[in-house]
Amino acid sequence: MQPARPASWLFSEVLLHLVFFLSGFAAILYQLIWQRSLFTIYGTSSESVTIVVTVFMLGLGIGGLLGGALSRSARWPLPVLFAIAELLIGGFGLCSLQLFAWTASVTADAAALQVGLAAFAILLFPTIFMGATLPMLAAYAVGQTRNVGRSVGMLYFVNTFGSAAGCVAASAFLFARLGQEGAVRLAVGVNFVVAACVLGAFLRRRIAS
Repeated sequence: MQPARPASWLFSEVLLHLVFFLSGFAAILYQLIWQRSLFTIYGTSSESVTIVVTVFMLGLGIGGLLGGALSRSARWPLPVLFAIAELLIGGFGLCSLQLFAWTASVTADAAALQVGLAAFAILLFPTIFMGATLPMLAAYAVGQTRNVGRSVGMLYFVNTFGSAAGCVAASAFLFARLGQEGAVRLAVGVNFVVAACVLGAFLRRRIAS
């Protein structure tokens, strides 16, 4: 039987799962929004779908490796690194549609391969930070619970559940009521709220201790 965790960690565990749920919610919104945005460059085609899916998978993989390395050697606390990643994702999201529009304008006469490489390079930056969030939070949670399976499994669960909720919300009403610009602003707001909650909880803990 495992020893009971302190009340302060029980609150942090709930907060941890909530913010990672919201992180998954925002991430899937970005994927759907950026997919639609690429339609303006490629048109509605298999190429745009391939670009987004490929860069998301590659970025998440690279980010996972980066986040794992940081979780082992970083001098900063892992919750702070997670919050910084969320801020960087939100900062990119804030200017992402304008960046896509600019890319479309300057590559209007370029070959399809060049346009694809440009879009690929643009999307690689935020997806790397998205991929880095799980190993950083997993390392932090495992350090608190000493239970690898439970900690990682719950983080996967809440993040996937957040992505599923984002898909449902986007198809049911978000895109229809907010449009792409409104939806991306919502995703940016979620990133910033997540970062603020994590940093606020971390600072309160440091002050209390």
